[in-house]
Amino acid sequence: MAASHFQYFLFLVLVTLATLIVIPTTYAKLSPNYYNKVCPQALTTIRSVVKKAIIRENRIGASLLRLHFHDCFVNGCDASVLLDDTPSFVGEKTAFPNNNSLRGFDVVDEIKAAVDKACKLPVVSCADILAVAARDSVAIDHYKIQ
Repeated sequence: MAASHFQYFLFLVLVTLATLIVIPTTYAKLSPNYYNKVCPQALTTIRSVVKKAIIRENRIGASLLRLHFHDCFVNGCDASVLLDDTPSFVGEKTAFPNNNSLRGFDVVDEIKAAVDKACKLPVVSCADILAVAARDSVAIDHYKIQ
């Protein structure tokens, strides 16, 4: 009888501890100002590289938006569309549905290099770079309005 009370007590203690560990993580929130603290230059650097890329090739904005679509609307925004092949793995970049279809990978690589240089560390995820680049590619006015 004493053993069953101890097991019950131990079970309650474990459940209580698990609850106390899980509850604080449920209050974790995404912040639109996250990079203002981590790397204040990140968003302006992304915008700058996207603008230069659009000036070089005005269709690249649509390509960045399409990259974002193919990344996010299949299995969530995880930047998996940017994965290169390895000897034992075919990345999404060259997978049959995307091969010779998606473009703009070079611009994403250029953005990543510029952001890492501006932030001094690789603190901005490729998924965030892709999302912000897609946003900026449709919001940047790259022509003169008369």
